Amino acid sequence: MTEFIIVPGIGGSGKAHWQTRWQQADLAMRRFSPASWDAPDFDDWVAALEAAVGPARTPPVLVAHSLGCLLVAHWQRISPREVGGALLVAVPDPASPAFPSSARAFAETPQQRLRFPSLIVASTNDPYGSLDYVRAKSERWGSDLHIAGPLGHINGDSGLGDWPAGIELLTAFLGQTQASARGAVLQP
Repeated sequence: MTEFIIVPGIGGSGKAHWQTRWQQADLAMRRFSPASWDAPDFDDWVAALEAAVGPARTPPVLVAHSLGCLLVAHWQRISPREVGGALLVAVPDPASPAFPSSARAFAETPQQRLRFPSLIVASTNDPYGSLDYVRAKSERWGSDLHIAGPLGHINGDSGLGDWPAGIELLTAFLGQTQASARGAVLQP
């Protein structure tokens, strides 16, 4: 069974957020737990993600939103742990005027390719990150990109409920990464 680690942004994704709803509906999903949800401390968040990935029986899939996406990019440079892939939803642009000053420690995002498969899901009207920024980030990180339409920051305020379209994207992404992994094993 695939294990999932929910990696929210600032505040930890409230009750109306699709990440919380997914976690409540699926026991294979668990959340990383930094001590500094509202005033993110870089070292605390990195350590919390490391602690969440550590006990996984198989390489887990990271399901990140907003600042959690930047955390995943930083963490994968530091940690030797394997993950099966990452769904990166609403990647914020640290140069955006809307980017929280309390998260500046995350601003120098890695520019190299991520070391695992990833899918970025973006909105056409996200106040935290333009499509140009997200397209450039997907190229640098080697991530597939899905433009989901006008969904704001793809959060609890977007009115997505359980976000069934997001579950479909995650399911398709998992199928693609698992098929690629099988193909790599079968190559002579």
